[in-house]
Amino acid sequence: MKPLRIGLAGLGTVGIGVIRLLRENADLITARAGRPIEVVAVTARDRTRDRGVDLSAMRWHDSATAVAQDPEIDVAVELIGGSEGSARDMVRTALERGLPVVTANKALVALHGDSLSRLSAEKNAPLLFEAAVAGGIPAIKLVREGLAADRLLSVGGILNGTCNYILTEMRATGRDFTDVLTEAQAKGYAEAEPSTDVDGWDTAHKLAILAGLAFQPVTFDTLSVQGIRDITATDLKFADQLGYRIKLLGMARRNETGSVAAWVRPCLVPTSAPIASVDGVFNAVSTQGVFSGPMTISGRGAGEGPTASAVVADLVDLARGTAIPVWGTTAVSGPVDCADLADLNSAFYLRLNVQDRPGVMADLTSVLRDHNVSVHFVSQHDAATGCADLAIVTHQVSEKAIHAATTALAVLPVVTGKPLVLKIEDPLT
Repeated sequence: MKPLRIGLAGLGTVGIGVIRLLRENADLITARAGRPIEVVAVTARDRTRDRGVDLSAMRWHDSATAVAQDPEIDVAVELIGGSEGSARDMVRTALERGLPVVTANKALVALHGDSLSRLSAEKNAPLLFEAAVAGGIPAIKLVREGLAADRLLSVGGILNGTCNYILTEMRATGRDFTDVLTEAQAKGYAEAEPSTDVDGWDTAHKLAILAGLAFQPVTFDTLSVQGIRDITATDLKFADQLGYRIKLLGMARRNETGSVAAWVRPCLVPTSAPIASVDGVFNAVSTQGVFSGPMTISGRGAGEGPTASAVVADLVDLARGTAIPVWGTTAVSGPVDCADLADLNSAFYLRLNVQDRPGVMADLTSVLRDHNVSVHFVSQHDAATGCADLAIVTHQVSEKAIHAATTALAVLPVVTGKPLVLKIEDPLT
């Protein structure tokens, strides 16, 4: 059996994980792939670094593009990361050659999936990216293959383990964001520069991919993205009392008009929803289909083992001759803008820090009434001397109404600090 020969760019945690997995599970993988799979060519920034595995039998190249040009490889594997530069050059070079590509690069697929999918189709060169979304969770296979016969109504979930860990620890310990972020960095769960994770961009890249598979590719810059920096321990305490958990969600839905509404934001999720119990560094992907109904799968969304497992799963598919279009169908138009969220209706959680004195609630409810925001529930916690934290849960109201009301509330003399608005999201509806 002729081996499937791999050229691999990037020998970080995941790249080394792929080499280890291919070696340690060689017999199993060969049986399932129908042929051996071997890494024969590699590149990395530092050739001399000891990575704990023997790389002496592999050809070294000076660049990722050189790996893609190697005439003796059958598949190019890109594990460098980043939407531009050497990662993009390598993938385009390989596809131009008609060479299949496997990547774990969510930013590359989210931002350049349209042009890469057209190049993949033109050159008849598969582009697979199971590892780009939710690590070892088979999220791509679920949406693109497992649910291929169904019409999906929604897709999304908890797509970033760093944020989920921070919110879980804040809730469990009562500590605030900055303190828990520092701990997450010390444990290796968060990067030294964490903005891609905590500001929602990593989740947005993954959501754009899921939306493209479930519905149609979307213009990334039109996604509404909000991170978790403004969430406090007080919000998590209020949520508990109200029967919710706060999770950073990325969700996409097909509207009745046919447009795609997609957003990333922290939300209150009912404790009865399966996704509410997904804690720590775990991810979860939820779908709702006309025939399949609601479904949630969860697991580790990052790390050497889970991500390497997803990369090798794509290699097994290629060894078996699988050739699925990038977006799961040949009938794909160009990317479309996400729908305007202004008229999206939802219940909302509104947290205000206010002066603790008579007449305050009358002032607040007057503003809410003037903006057609109906109050369902109010809870109060004492805060600093002379102040109180209020949690207000609204009935169904449009995004534009709640944000107009919040803007008006923020300038009231009795309101101190910046109000926080969170959507209340039930993944089962």
